[in-house]
Amino acid sequence: MQIKESGEMYLETILILNKKFGFVRSIDVCEYMGYSKPSVSRAVNLLKESGYLIMGKDGSLTLTEQGLKIAEKTFERHTVLTALFEKLGVNSETAAADACKIEHVISDETFAALKKYLDN
Repeated sequence: MQIKESGEMYLETILILNKKFGFVRSIDVCEYMGYSKPSVSRAVNLLKESGYLIMGKDGSLTLTEQGLKIAEKTFERHTVLTALFEKLGVNSETAAADACKIEHVISDETFAALKKYLDN
């Protein structure tokens, strides 16, 4: 099953929060993304059912190997695209916002080429 853009966003958010705090709960995702508790709860359940996420008895959210792979790929795209846009002279806020939109639709081939270009 192909994961949707919103699913990628949730997985990326959980990765970011986990790196920052070491422990992530649904309420943390709500606060970070600015979404309602019911919206996050529904998304978390869908991600659990799809095998991307595990919820501990303490409410902690842990990415599965499959979920982590998607989250890291999305986060890398966001980071690289943001850096590229900033290098081109785009202000940081706009660069991050545009990267967030593009990271979900850019092909692997094009992303690899942009990453290579940025590294040179």
